[in-house]
Amino acid sequence: MSSAILLGAPGSGKGTLAVKLKTRWDVAHISTGDMFREAVKAGSPMGLKASEFMKKGLLVPDDVTIGVVKERFSKADVKKGFILDGYPRTIPQAQALDRILEENELKLETVILLNIDEGLIVERITGRRTCPKCAAIYHIKNFKPKIENICDKCGSELFQRKDDTKEVVVERLEAYHKQTAPLVDFYRNKGLLQEIDASSSPEFMMQQVEALPL
Repeated sequence: MSSAILLGAPGSGKGTLAVKLKTRWDVAHISTGDMFREAVKAGSPMGLKASEFMKKGLLVPDDVTIGVVKERFSKADVKKGFILDGYPRTIPQAQALDRILEENELKLETVILLNIDEGLIVERITGRRTCPKCAAIYHIKNFKPKIENICDKCGSELFQRKDDTKEVVVERLEAYHKQTAPLVDFYRNKGLLQEIDASSSPEFMMQQVEALPL
């Protein structure tokens, strides 16, 4: 069984790596966004609470987020392993996760920290362009469409999402340093933290993960 938390700043590549690891390890990929959407769709008590905040564009409080995570970990697919992407974000969330795993007789095997220069993060995120119709994602430097600013798949005009602007990225990085960065020492003190270089390709990140003593 493989079970891991992917820890890193916004734009470090957690989601991309998680998808690759899910396929390689054949385990559940659990992202914060997916958890909220599933809980809301199912109409669970915590999902209904979360939807109240999401509709208003507010951050979902820790107690509700923890409740949604608890519901998610009651499902059978996590028994063979899981990859957590975007959770925990705070020390209280990490402490709650410890309790949830213990209650479900599950063990966290490793926490993988994706190290990357913040200048590269800003370049990655601000260069993203999204298709409003089919949600395909491009990049002005690293993954250009065949015709400038036009989606290869459906021909729609690409746009930059509001949360991909430099101002928002800087705010997200500040929030990460304040709320999430303390988790590095939290998991290092538990002897669970391992680090990889996230500044290169997803393939290189996978090679580094496969070389870790998991």
